[in-house]
Amino acid sequence: MTPKIRVIFVCTANAARSQMAEGLLRAKYGDRYEVFSAGTRQTKVSTSAIAVMQEIGIDISHHRSKTLDAFRGESFDIAVTLCDNAHAVCPIIPGARKIIHHGFADPHVLPGSDDTILDGYRRIRDEIARWIDSEFQKR
Repeated sequence: MTPKIRVIFVCTANAARSQMAEGLLRAKYGDRYEVFSAGTRQTKVSTSAIAVMQEIGIDISHHRSKTLDAFRGESFDIAVTLCDNAHAVCPIIPGARKIIHHGFADPHVLPGSDDTILDGYRRIRDEIARWIDSEFQKR
């Protein structure tokens, strides 16, 4: 059996984009990928991210926010920075053989009502899902 490709998604707070990407890649292609996520700082997983992922049948409620320090000494085949800030702070991720940067808007800073904000999370979730399909389905 071929070993799984190890992927880590990195974003600033490890609260939304990286958590959604971790859940999406694991759910879609977990047979080929071992998936992790981390942030440049630790916070908590966004309840809005949990809610919009639950809408598509992916449970990330058990995820926790972690920093890259939690993975010190580990190796990854691919590290993906999902926000420009994380890419600027961590242009090189120790232990990663390949680094990909693909920025997505920060759903935490969306203005408006709760419904408008949730719509923004859904849009970002769907953008990440489409990108994951185009980037990881073929590997």
